Amino acid sequence: MSPALVESLEIRLRPVQAGQIAGWLRRGWQDFCACPLAGLLHGAAMAAFGLALLALAGNRFWLLAGAFSGFLLVAPVAATGLYAISRARARGQPAGLAVALRMWIPNKPVLIGFGLLLALAGTGWVLTSAALITAFAPGPVDSPRDFLQLVVLAREGHLFELWMALGALLAAPVYASSVVSIPLLLDRRVGLWSAVLTSWRVVLAAPGVLGLWAALLVLLSLLAMLPLLLGLLVLAPWLAHASWHAYTELVDASALAERR
Repeated sequence: MSPALVESLEIRLRPVQAGQIAGWLRRGWQDFCACPLAGLLHGAAMAAFGLALLALAGNRFWLLAGAFSGFLLVAPVAATGLYAISRARARGQPAGLAVALRMWIPNKPVLIGFGLLLALAGTGWVLTSAALITAFAPGPVDSPRDFLQLVVLAREGHLFELWMALGALLAAPVYASSVVSIPLLLDRRVGLWSAVLTSWRVVLAAPGVLGLWAALLVLLSLLAMLPLLLGLLVLAPWLAHASWHAYTELVDASALAERR
């Protein structure tokens, strides 16, 4: 048995039900309201990144469609500072912007390494999406209207179905690998592959609940992007805090040493 698997098995999984999702969201909102400045700054950073994508892609929506969906893959890394705030609040410790900013000091190689892996996965999807749309769309996809007409509502072929299937094929293992691994890496002294294995164990133990949670994250994120990404100002930190509470109710990592 590999050392990573042995370490992962030291982490006990908690039973979970779909009704607990409402509690994650409620406590996430409480954390956001308690430390709004840190949350708004994180949300503004994500919105600014999205606006930069819009500016760089210009009228090349064939590229933008993949970029925004790939953006969702790496979003958990951007939430690291907000996880730290939720962690501090749960322990009755001072929580604020300073706590969040300390997470960005480059002294956590495990978190940095995992962030790079997620960025690589996101980049792979962007390139795959762009190649698929440009190769098989019946015309240039330069705007959201083109994407709707030539990809989503195309009468011939199954480009949109293929695009969605390939996206899900990539997103599913990335989600399964990251849903609890990033907060776990922040919270406990655990190896990267042990954290990833634990995340997979969580998903396999409760696929229905974790699938519902994933669908809710994607749906709310898409809705937040509609008003010129302004919804991300509030929704991004809210979901980040909620994800921390999901982690604490999904696993019991008390057998491992705390990470300072």
